[in-house]
Amino acid sequence: MSHPIDIEERLGATPPVPLPLVEGAAFMGTHVPLIERYHERLPFEVGDKLVSLQEGSTPLLRAPVISAMVGATVRLKLEGANPTGSFKDRGMTCAVSAAARDGAKAVICASTGNTAASAAAYAARAGITCAVIVPDGKIAQGKMAQTLVHGARVISLAGNFDQALTLVRELTATHPIVLVNSVNEFRIEGQKTAAFEIHEALEGGCEALYIPVGNAGNITSYWRGFRELGASPRMLGFQAEGAAPLVEGKVIEHPETVASAIRIGNPVRWEDAMAAATDSRGAIRVVSDKEILTAYKLLASREGMFCEPASAASVAGLLKYGADGAEQIVCVLTGRGLKDPETALANNDGKVIQCVAEIAAIEEAVLGDP
Repeated sequence: MSHPIDIEERLGATPPVPLPLVEGAAFMGTHVPLIERYHERLPFEVGDKLVSLQEGSTPLLRAPVISAMVGATVRLKLEGANPTGSFKDRGMTCAVSAAARDGAKAVICASTGNTAASAAAYAARAGITCAVIVPDGKIAQGKMAQTLVHGARVISLAGNFDQALTLVRELTATHPIVLVNSVNEFRIEGQKTAAFEIHEALEGGCEALYIPVGNAGNITSYWRGFRELGASPRMLGFQAEGAAPLVEGKVIEHPETVASAIRIGNPVRWEDAMAAATDSRGAIRVVSDKEILTAYKLLASREGMFCEPASAASVAGLLKYGADGAEQIVCVLTGRGLKDPETALANNDGKVIQCVAEIAAIEEAVLGDP
């Protein structure tokens, strides 16, 4: 007679052991993990044990409604299709793989949410400790839930993201803990692969890339990726009105915006982002919270794409400033909408119809006036 296994006892008795999680290009069918797919362009050697959740290879989807509105062919790069629901996984597979390769026992980050969730997941996969510092009360509950369930140590800071990042940089300067924010070059290397995917899918035809800008690592990464391929689409970055240091040309001490993922007042990749905009003949511009939420609702209700508010900044920028002569445009949607359910519920015109369990009432609820 078999006996049930006490899972908690088993897990408690057996320490996690890092495994060879990627075993060649045929790993898990046809989806090749990011580092495997672009091995020749990334700082890893054959035989390195990689920490992967099969990130990358995200969809590039036509947006017919938005295309008609701006008079150009617009596609959406759906980075919410990554394993933890945001673009952060591209950089985190590289950052955590490098940390594990070098024998690190712990990683840490400051985060508005997505970096925390991604770092926690990849650290769990690698079997190493993860700690995150988040601004108190400024992280969406979907992201907090992810971070906690992956087993990270979460520290809620009585301060903002910029203060959190300053503190973790000080901590990692004196302790053997690997910092996995976008100041980490492996993060930028991983995230540049999104540009490779767009370039391949459009056969080099992308003329302009519209992208949200918070800590500015992503626009930096895309530009690096395009330049490595000899491409130079215009890089158009968008910051929220209450958190637009690159537009205002000064640090914002108390950034505020509904788009929590880009609520950052002192981007760590400030100079890189400005260089990307300047060198590509692009720009960093501002959009209001109202414009972000309008684009957010439009994407969900007309294009079927439920993204988090910060993601919608790219489309808000396109709708506000136009295509500016570009015919082939890509808007980056950096994370999925379930990351931030509170904002979705608070900014939805619809309502739940209460109904008794009777056919007449159901008919009225379904067929009656809204």
